[in-house]
Amino acid sequence: MTSFQAALSTAKIIVILTGAGVSAASGIPTFRAAGGYWRTYESTSLATPQAFRKNPSRVWEFYHYRRDLVSQKQPNRAHFALAEFEKLRPNVHLITQNVDGLHAAAGSEPIEMHGSLFHVRCTSCGDEFEDRTNPICDSLAGKGAPDPDARDADIPLDLLPRHELCQRPVALTSSETGEKICIGGLLRPAVVWFNESLDPPVMNEIRVLLNRCDLLLVVGTSGIVYPAAGFASIVKSNGGKVAEFNLDPSEGADFDFVGPCEDLLPLALGVNV
Repeated sequence: MTSFQAALSTAKIIVILTGAGVSAASGIPTFRAAGGYWRTYESTSLATPQAFRKNPSRVWEFYHYRRDLVSQKQPNRAHFALAEFEKLRPNVHLITQNVDGLHAAAGSEPIEMHGSLFHVRCTSCGDEFEDRTNPICDSLAGKGAPDPDARDADIPLDLLPRHELCQRPVALTSSETGEKICIGGLLRPAVVWFNESLDPPVMNEIRVLLNRCDLLLVVGTSGIVYPAAGFASIVKSNGGKVAEFNLDPSEGADFDFVGPCEDLLPLALGVNV
């Protein structure tokens, strides 16, 4: 702790990378822990463009469940510790893999590299915007229960969330009449799914920060999903140091803090929350 705080006090550019472990204390399940299943489906199998093309109803039920869950949660001490630290120190940059928005709710201004649960994108015109309506459409009301025995019937395509102001309407087959109808483009969650590339401007901004960074804090993330898994190597190759805060021991970190990050961060960063 003493060595870390010495490095912290002299660091010129501090980058903080957070993952799902930061939000665990807020009651939000992680993809890769015991809460990694929704019904009988592995969560990661639903977070793909292939899954959305195959069954948009199922994917929207899953994301409705997640949106509804997150809307009832609050930031925890880890979120507030990072937000307070950002206020105290210049040149601190927070990058998160999380899509729950709890960093912003705590007062941070993170780079959300994987997007947000509360942003949607039109699959027809590409328009992206925030939508916190709950449920986002009437047909999702009462849907999305995580119970493995739940067997909701698929929601018809024409009743799923759509962009009513889309200037490029698409023809879909009505589930009731079988006739062709024109409606706004189908909406999807504006998050980066597995098998999708991250937004190039966002990645360029992150690369610039990492190449200038002399201390990287990796907080609550398994560090196995790229490109985030390579961030520590970039910093170390430029002579910087890496501190990890996680439930499991890490390999290669200069400072390794094992335990709940909501307990470790306030102490390590010297903030009161």
